[in-house]
Amino acid sequence: LRELLDLELRSDGEGRDQLLQRCRDVLRLSVRTGHPRFFNQLFSGLDHHALAGRFLTETLNTSPYTYEVAPVLVLMEEQVLAKLRELVGWSSGDGIFAPGGSMSNMLAMNVARFQRFPESRSRGNWGLPRLGLFASQESHYSILKGAALLGIGTDNVHLVRTDERGKMIPEELEKEIQRVKAEGSEPFFVCATSGTTVLGAFDPLDAIADVCARHGLWLHVDAAWGGSALLSPQLRHLLAGIHRSDSVTWNPHKLLIVGLQCSAFLLRDSSGLLQRCHGVGATYLFQRDKFYDVSLDTGDKSPQCGRRADGLKLWILWKAVGTRGLGWRVERAFAATRYLLEQLKRREGFQLVMEPEFLNLCFWFIPPSLRGQDSSPEFWDKLGKVAPAIKEKMVRRGSMMVGYQPHGSRVNFFRQIITNPAVTCQDLDFFLDEIQELGWDL
Repeated sequence: LRELLDLELRSDGEGRDQLLQRCRDVLRLSVRTGHPRFFNQLFSGLDHHALAGRFLTETLNTSPYTYEVAPVLVLMEEQVLAKLRELVGWSSGDGIFAPGGSMSNMLAMNVARFQRFPESRSRGNWGLPRLGLFASQESHYSILKGAALLGIGTDNVHLVRTDERGKMIPEELEKEIQRVKAEGSEPFFVCATSGTTVLGAFDPLDAIADVCARHGLWLHVDAAWGGSALLSPQLRHLLAGIHRSDSVTWNPHKLLIVGLQCSAFLLRDSSGLLQRCHGVGATYLFQRDKFYDVSLDTGDKSPQCGRRADGLKLWILWKAVGTRGLGWRVERAFAATRYLLEQLKRREGFQLVMEPEFLNLCFWFIPPSLRGQDSSPEFWDKLGKVAPAIKEKMVRRGSMMVGYQPHGSRVNFFRQIITNPAVTCQDLDFFLDEIQELGWDL
């Protein structure tokens, strides 16, 4: 790829025609994530309403830290956050848009620590007991990253056992909390997951909330992937009990096709905890004697200063299609996944890892050379090499993209994700045909 691109930056600039060719090269040689045969990530598609919002965001080129410089964007952000909180089940609360779900999860950890130990803001971790936080074995890796970033330490992240479907086992959470307490640590935070990255599992929130209530622990729900199910009357039961959480991460840039990036950190607290945790009151931005209501200067809620106005594109999309339209997108993706599931079951050589609960369709393709063999270590070793080989072929051909990974004791399998509303049954039939063709002679 380096040979196809002239990446060097020189002393003198280039002409318009050359720059236009550079732009064409960028588009020609990049992955087209908006294509209906891009199934590689938890985001895909391109919505023209949200794209218009992104154009406006870039054109305005401002940061919504104060009402003074971003009055319209601040009000839009507050409205969108309030609507998201309403869907969670809270009549009040707080929140901020963050640069991705990983950062939203880290904000939750930081606010939870501050709420339990307010002195941590000024003294750091020096005067605190050894802290303990809990997440499932299937939790997002940002929990470990957050523990490292916040100085809590990855050794103090206790990963709770999950069942065969990837859901946290509440009884195991209780045991882990008791064990950590007995060792002299101070538990303070539990992260449940609504929509795990690989299997698409939803933790049992009500039962986990009961455990947290018994021990006085902060309950955060990482619903970066599964949060949009709250928009669907058909699917919101997957997040039953989410209203009992203290904070939520929700990424509309995934299933709602808002475009990267758009991640909301939502907080049930309405006492100003978020601002007390992160605010420093820089006088060149947050003067207290402004001519308007300075509570609209929301930038001190975030550890960032400059921040993208990620709420604008979601606001425009919501205005365009309404809550029902957003819910339809979720349900359409769910229906498309069910169609693919039924087609996959009818074809020889495709084997499910498990029945999908949500949109994560995980399967192996077993080429003819491996069919009918016993499930020996040699068989699984060979099967584990099939998905990477098929992936390389499809990328070189440029026909489509789908992700694969090993998982626990399971060898590499495909994880197919449908989020793009432009995906048709023909695209899904092609998907299976292409896997079959590319893997036939392996």
